[in-house]
Amino acid sequence: MSARSAVAGIVGAYEHPERRIPEGTVADIIADVSLGALADAGLGIEDVDGFFFAGVHQGLSLVAMADHLGLDRLTHVDSTDVGGASVVSQIGHAAEAIAAGSCRVALVAMGGRPLQAAARPPGGAEAGARYQQDVDLSQIAGYALVAQRHMYEHGTTREQLAQVKVAASLHAQHNPRARLPYAVTLEEVLDSPLISDPLRRLDCCVTTDGGGAVVVAARDVVEQSGRRAAWVRGWSESLRTMSGGRLDLMRNGADRTGPAAFARAGIGPDDVDYASLYDSFTITVLLALENLGFCEPGASGPLVESGELLAARSRLPVNTDGGGLCNNHPDRRGGMARTLEAVRQIRGDAHPEVQVADCDHAVVHGTGHSLATNASAATLVLGREAS
Repeated sequence: MSARSAVAGIVGAYEHPERRIPEGTVADIIADVSLGALADAGLGIEDVDGFFFAGVHQGLSLVAMADHLGLDRLTHVDSTDVGGASVVSQIGHAAEAIAAGSCRVALVAMGGRPLQAAARPPGGAEAGARYQQDVDLSQIAGYALVAQRHMYEHGTTREQLAQVKVAASLHAQHNPRARLPYAVTLEEVLDSPLISDPLRRLDCCVTTDGGGAVVVAARDVVEQSGRRAAWVRGWSESLRTMSGGRLDLMRNGADRTGPAAFARAGIGPDDVDYASLYDSFTITVLLALENLGFCEPGASGPLVESGELLAARSRLPVNTDGGGLCNNHPDRRGGMARTLEAVRQIRGDAHPEVQVADCDHAVVHGTGHSLATNASAATLVLGREAS
């Protein structure tokens, strides 16, 4: 990809309508969303020659899923699994594969049923989580540690953290499919049960069944389809390891992926009209705002408190579908849901109450694993125009 021209665009997108799916299988969900995204693109299974799917943590191999879907014309496959950042990374990989001529129509799909009782198989991505538990650091305790550090270094307040949830809920009230489709007040967030100080129940994302899929296609395929596309203008990915314990809790990897993605797209943070930011916890959003360059270190708390994340009044609307905090966080991996709302914003398909006027550029940022230990990061810049 050149710095300012896209060779691939997201031409099809589909989000599973349900947030609790008691019947069926994960493979059924992935088939449903895949066919939905292809229908949105005006394409069929026979058109797909690139498949991007990470299901090893569920015991679903890429080969088995491709077989289930009937994908028998594949020339490029990718099973990258970096937790919550997986889908964002895979979309970047798909654009690069298309630019290299490895495929022309790439299907990126995911799904899960974490609300159901079935146990996950041992090994794979879950092994790292068990290691962290073995050293007495649970997921939420790690994020609470990051929040405490942010409060110590920058004077961030509990009220500022809570405003991230309030903003998400004010958007979610316009989304009838959201897991929590109602507004909450600052007091309700602060009064919710303490889970791990300073994080309370409403500082935590929802857990949902469901999934989604996107179709990334070559420029000529998009143009022939006649569909509106969200063009892949730039992307970047990175891993931040524990570095033997010498890690900066205030850097989440987006400090590398953000500048790189913006450079590829030929824009800067001030050019972004909408941001879909991974919001596993309220502190995740504050760090993303700072690391991506939307504000200076320590300034995210006042930024959120001022109401600047709200679609109705802001310079940078964030998570207008309600985000993972209120709407959808399927399979505990929210990168797909974040991407789908960004596509809706670029295409003008978001709810009228939250649609950003003249949305030319959107940023999607995915975060995986734990901000307190080893973390993955992936940033995607989408544009309304290819160049």
